Amino acid sequence: MKLPSSIVTMLLALSVSPLVQASDPLPGVGASTEGTSVSGLSSGAFMAVQYQVAYSASVSGAGIVAGGPYYCASNLLLTYAGICMGAIPFFPPNPNLMVAAAQLFASNGDIDPLINLQKSRVYVFSGTKDTVVYQSAVNATVDFFKGVGVPNMNLVYVNKVPSGHALLTPSFGNTCSANKAPFVSKCTVGKAAYDQPGAILSHIYGPLNPPAKMRTGRLITFNQREFADASTSMADDAYAYLPASCTQGISCKVHVAFHGCLQSEKVVGDDFYGKSSYNEWADSNNIIMLYPQVNDSQPLNPQGCWDWYGYTGPNYAYKSAPQMKAVQAMIERLTLSSSGPMAMH
Repeated sequence: MKLPSSIVTMLLALSVSPLVQASDPLPGVGASTEGTSVSGLSSGAFMAVQYQVAYSASVSGAGIVAGGPYYCASNLLLTYAGICMGAIPFFPPNPNLMVAAAQLFASNGDIDPLINLQKSRVYVFSGTKDTVVYQSAVNATVDFFKGVGVPNMNLVYVNKVPSGHALLTPSFGNTCSANKAPFVSKCTVGKAAYDQPGAILSHIYGPLNPPAKMRTGRLITFNQREFADASTSMADDAYAYLPASCTQGISCKVHVAFHGCLQSEKVVGDDFYGKSSYNEWADSNNIIMLYPQVNDSQPLNPQGCWDWYGYTGPNYAYKSAPQMKAVQAMIERLTLSSSGPMAMH
């Protein structure tokens, strides 16, 4: 029997090209249901604010690097995103409006009760050379958190470092004042390299063991599509770092790190999730790192930003928003005790 030419062509292609395999599911590793925290840069910082506020009953703290206040861009009086980034001189965001919005959403049950934020620990950072999200916007973030009940003793604001728009790591990245990809930079503070992931995690959790000199865990790739479809702008794959201790019976905390615009794996590779110091701190302190991913697949999201301005819908800052629900489902998966095969990255 003679095979059709189309079948022959397909078989020849398969003989020289390996089949592309889907990534494995995110495994359950018995992570703790308590002590979850979040952080992020730029749009990831806006997302971290949203997630901390919306899920305050289960999130213990947040690290906000160059991010504006909750629900800023979709407020009826603040529809221009430039205002929320502090780019309009003499017209900074009004945190009182966002406090009122959060109070309304909480009263309607769209987000957790704001009283939970009285126990939250929040780190906020703004570089003096940042020309993407200006300090006036980040000042409003600090005032917002105070307005919704975060005590002054639980809130730290670092705003004197001459850095650009970037996550600051001790041994990788651009010069301190840079405002360019991969938006990871090195800065010296007090004659020492500033380790921002360490500063964030230490503020949230208290004194920690020093970061690991050599990682013992696994950096895995997992299928993100089961948590959110492509219409949400979330990518096919995402990443997680699992310290060895967290797969050997210890119930570890979960920290979610949200990348910024133009900072997903599609744009900068592993510069955000693999080359900062997050994983070293996580490794020696029983913390699982979760790195969800968004890309530029949606017309209203050409730079691969997290949704802080409503491109997935007007309820983007609610617990029920698609990106918010997806991240919550990932955290819940990690808390399950059953574990499947894990893809190495």
